[in-house]
Amino acid sequence: MTAPGSILVVQTAFVGDVVLVLPLLQLLHEKFPGSTITAVTIPAAAGLLANHPAVGRVIVYDKRGADRGLRGIVRMASRIRAAGIDAALIPHRSVRSALLCRLAGIPVRIGFDTSAGRFLLTRSVRYIATDHEIQRNLALAGPLGVPSPGLLFPRLYPSEGDRLAVDAFMRQRFGHDAAVGVPRCIAVAPGSVWNTKRWPESKFLSLIRSLLDAGWHVVLVGGGADRDLCSRLAAAAHDPRLADASGRFSLLESAQLIGRCAALVSNDSAPVHLAVAMSIPVVAIFGPTLPSFGFAPPGPGDRVVETAGLWCRPCSIHGGTRCPTGTFDCMNLISTGRVRDEVLALARREA
Repeated sequence: MTAPGSILVVQTAFVGDVVLVLPLLQLLHEKFPGSTITAVTIPAAAGLLANHPAVGRVIVYDKRGADRGLRGIVRMASRIRAAGIDAALIPHRSVRSALLCRLAGIPVRIGFDTSAGRFLLTRSVRYIATDHEIQRNLALAGPLGVPSPGLLFPRLYPSEGDRLAVDAFMRQRFGHDAAVGVPRCIAVAPGSVWNTKRWPESKFLSLIRSLLDAGWHVVLVGGGADRDLCSRLAAAAHDPRLADASGRFSLLESAQLIGRCAALVSNDSAPVHLAVAMSIPVVAIFGPTLPSFGFAPPGPGDRVVETAGLWCRPCSIHGGTRCPTGTFDCMNLISTGRVRDEVLALARREA
């Protein structure tokens, strides 16, 4: 088809999902350099797109707040209609996302054949469950005449202000030389939106102590919801080589902070994807969900730690509030030593 003058990409799920849609935005920018690419996303994730060369415009859709309900959809659709969009790519498989684009009068609406709003699309693309989420998203460009390159890595672009903010934090916590990077530093992200995706707190504490004993600095990363957890871990570890950065930084500042480290160890949550976008190797801990769902870190050096062979895995698509069997074996059976060995192998290679 003729190159669209304006392309919309709608992803209003979680922060990690927005990071995983960046390769699609990057591909569109490369193939259609004259097109304006607009991203629609939630308030929590909008800051990730700042400074990104592939994103010409960001529309914030507060679907749980100011823009909730049918009136909010109609208002948002009117705003999008005014932007004169030629084609919409809709990785988010909800009726709401497809309806938004239909009400906006976008003539070409491309989404997955498994979308709950597929009847509102003009073209559908097969959703291949065994592919990585990045590959699935890239396939949405196919109907625009863009073959998928297979796999692209997301990229984030922290600003100079983000760098200075992280410099100040590192200098305060680790000394004057921290502005040029703290050597032998590992990031640890112990939180998750989903309770069953969290490796036990006691195991994270044991991991942190073992990393400190091995001579590494440790930085705890996470959002505001992780502050209590990280504060407890920091207090229990009680070591000047441990810094708690949870809830202190924006997403891009957090990405910049992770980018200063030799490796990240994290539950299956957003920090995994931030690290991938900053080219930092990851050890991802998977419990109730499976890497084969398509959300594991895709880098050749990245590692996934999981308990294979359990009859109860997976117990859900996203995770849950409690273990259905009451055992939590998927996480409890993952030893501290196993995670420590994996992350030290990565960190020593990068340091």
